[in-house]
Amino acid sequence: MAKYSTGSSSGGGGTSCELCGTESDSLRRAQVAGAELEVCPECAPHDDAQKRGGDRGGSRSGGRRTDEPSRKQKAAQNVAKANPVWDGDSEHWEEEGTNYDDDPLPYLVSEYGSAVVEARREAGYQREELADELGVPEADLLAVEQGRATQAGIGGGLIAALEDRLEITLAE
Repeated sequence: MAKYSTGSSSGGGGTSCELCGTESDSLRRAQVAGAELEVCPECAPHDDAQKRGGDRGGSRSGGRRTDEPSRKQKAAQNVAKANPVWDGDSEHWEEEGTNYDDDPLPYLVSEYGSAVVEARREAGYQREELADELGVPEADLLAVEQGRATQAGIGGGLIAALEDRLEITLAE
């Protein structure tokens, strides 16, 4: 019989594994990739319910162990590990950067960085002087001037302060 057969043509369920095609007298029902199949003992470990550690009784709520992370948690962990800055310690993220819930960065006008540089120079400020006056790190001001506000984690508070001090419009 061919691989991936759906059983015999006699309608009696067949004696071949519907996953690998092996002839077997001890087939059992299994859920594999969303399809219900009759599988041999060698293919039985592919049963989705068995992988979840769940029961086959139809209830899916008790299937997942609570000590295992969910699929979403695993995906988030994988993304975080793929980030080249990830070092396993999240404390520096809490201390540095911007909490966008408290200080959201507004949509910025096109070429906002050039506008800040021009306005700063017209007002007679050096970058260091303006940063000191605003009470922000010079690196943050430089990031805005270079058009990297989003990547540098700049919040809306600095943008508003620059708009007020330099009398320019940066937010759309």
